[in-house]
Amino acid sequence: MSEAKKVDALIVGAGFAGLYLLHLLRDKQGLNVAVLDLAGGVGGTWYWNRYPGARCDVASHEYSFSFSKELQQEWCWSEKFAAQADILKYLEHVADRFDLNKDIQLNTKVNSAVYDEVEKRWNITTQDGQSFSAQYFIPATGTLSSANIPSIQGQDQYKGDVYVTGKWPAEGVDFKGKKVGIIGTGATAIQVIPVVAEQCEQLTVFQRTANYAAPLHNGPMTAKEEGDIKANYDARRKIEKNSFAGMSFDSARPSALADSPEQREAHYQQLWDTKGFGIWLASYEDLLIDKSANKTAADFIRKKIRERVNDPKTADLLCPSEDQLFGIKRQPCETNYFEAFNRDNVTLVDIKSAPIKALTDQGLMTEEANYEFDILIYATGFDAFTGSLYKMGIQGRDGLSLQDYWSEGPRTYLGISVHGFPNMFTVTGPQSPSVLSNMPVSIECHCEWIAACIGDMNKQNVAEIEADINHENNWIKHTMELADSTLFPQADSWYMGANIPGKPRVFMVYVGGCGPYRELIFDIASKGYEGFKLLSH
Repeated sequence: MSEAKKVDALIVGAGFAGLYLLHLLRDKQGLNVAVLDLAGGVGGTWYWNRYPGARCDVASHEYSFSFSKELQQEWCWSEKFAAQADILKYLEHVADRFDLNKDIQLNTKVNSAVYDEVEKRWNITTQDGQSFSAQYFIPATGTLSSANIPSIQGQDQYKGDVYVTGKWPAEGVDFKGKKVGIIGTGATAIQVIPVVAEQCEQLTVFQRTANYAAPLHNGPMTAKEEGDIKANYDARRKIEKNSFAGMSFDSARPSALADSPEQREAHYQQLWDTKGFGIWLASYEDLLIDKSANKTAADFIRKKIRERVNDPKTADLLCPSEDQLFGIKRQPCETNYFEAFNRDNVTLVDIKSAPIKALTDQGLMTEEANYEFDILIYATGFDAFTGSLYKMGIQGRDGLSLQDYWSEGPRTYLGISVHGFPNMFTVTGPQSPSVLSNMPVSIECHCEWIAACIGDMNKQNVAEIEADINHENNWIKHTMELADSTLFPQADSWYMGANIPGKPRVFMVYVGGCGPYRELIFDIASKGYEGFKLLSH
């Protein structure tokens, strides 16, 4: 083992969060910072998720950094909703423009991160034998970065090619003349399916749960649209930062039940025709609180699915069931998804009524039939929030592992700090708005808070900052109370960890909104870091 390299802060991850934190800590505060990433390039989730059809469902001009006005003005998006390659190009440009690459070490896997209580520093070791000593340890690994591959009997029997959407090969996959099977119909699969259907000979889609989805309405970014956006960026950014979900939607109407059926239908139709997340985030304030209000949106979307799918039986399968609430799982946005099932070469298989029994050497067997294919795609989501953190061997005080401390579900204070893990900050961690928001807005909020906190600690000669256990308990309680005032906890969703067998069911998102959350955490900082224990050198 080589001698430990001493740094002020060590960041794991070179996506949006890692890049911005490096800029804030190194360039604004003059600190010695190292960034490590497992990937072969910067970009985080946009480095790995190169699957066919991968794109962002938040508008390009909003899914971007706001910290540099020059960057905002000089970068041009070619589409309203950027594809993976464009977002990756953007993040590579940011790394170049701010000279970040020189402090980023790629192809590096963190094996362990252990807190030394005597030295009050983190000791980080990598798989290739390097070691680092850092006062601050910041895992910026993203909430959706650890792919979830379900365990299926006979996985080692299958002789065809296997691909996972979250670890897609950079050189792409040739589907021409191939029979393809895809497991999953979540947000990722909804992007993959229409594209692969056009390229392959036969596509068999294995669906356990149907999804509510709305049209994305992507298209080229016109010069006029771009000009209007750039002329009003300051006002737009202010709205995003103060909004519920970090996006500049018009205000939702108060109640779906207060409108007449005709008014409601017209309102939903207008949003359906123009805005991807419109019905979910900008239709009615009581949609995610009141079941009767929620049903009006659910019924509208089911009707739309039936209008677009030719075969009534397939349409029934693609319609979420009557007892499945709308929007309490993240609503996917789609382009020609439902139309893909009108193609002769696409078959939909319901694995709720006839579950998968095993993989065979030629394909897959359900309880009702055998299916053969040359290529199998897992579009089965992520081990959200905790998956990537657990892979780093994080140990806090008294050798306590993060995995053990979180054995009954993630515990944080403000979604940023964890009791028993001093000088460690999580970016968009559990119990923060994170995945219920436009991620760059939440990432910038956390990065700015963390950087300001480190700056304050250095000014005040503080050696250690740690969340107080009572404040952590109260924050978890507060997060749960907010969630319980909505319909969110009623879903079997990855927000609850329900997609990972054995994972504790805890609602992991702060649902009070980006604006109120930002105000709250910066207010806590201004009061001398209320709820944190500070220890001087």
